[in-house]
Amino acid sequence: MVSSRPSQPRARVFDVARELGLPVKLHVDQLSHIGGTQLAAAHGALSVDHVEYARDADAQAMAASGSVAVILPGAFYTIREVQAPPIEAFRTHGVPMALATDCNPGSSPLTSLLLAMNMGCTLFRMTPQEALAGATSNVARALGLPDTGRIAAGMRADLAIWNVRAPAELSYRIGFNPLHQSLMEGRQ
Repeated sequence: MVSSRPSQPRARVFDVARELGLPVKLHVDQLSHIGGTQLAAAHGALSVDHVEYARDADAQAMAASGSVAVILPGAFYTIREVQAPPIEAFRTHGVPMALATDCNPGSSPLTSLLLAMNMGCTLFRMTPQEALAGATSNVARALGLPDTGRIAAGMRADLAIWNVRAPAELSYRIGFNPLHQSLMEGRQ
């Protein structure tokens, strides 16, 4: 028997996750709009990933819940998707945008975060500043890691030192890694 409330079983999974202290995250609205973005936002999801088919109302729901939109240009590129995520709606409603590779052998064999940043700018018209925040502070937020992603007193000291004149250079070059040194907390 088909339920007249198809989202109810999915909502129960999120309710149980919350009871167990597990964060809610959802990969959804990648290939079509099925309403998953609003479902995730209604359950206070840390992140909603892919979101190519999210709409303005979905961006409003994410903003209200504090959910992060995770932009995954590698999958968009590999599967030849034509619907880009609603970057402007995310901007308008103040939804933080994370940027990641979604590295997997099925739909996103992308391993370079710098290339993901470039693709976020070229394919989705993100600004270099948005791409950098998306790969640092906003991705830390999407992962539920409040003590990482930015340089400040009391934060974990995982740093990448780049040989660039301006942060925008990280999004500009293709196939070039200007990493000078990586410093991980407690190890070098």
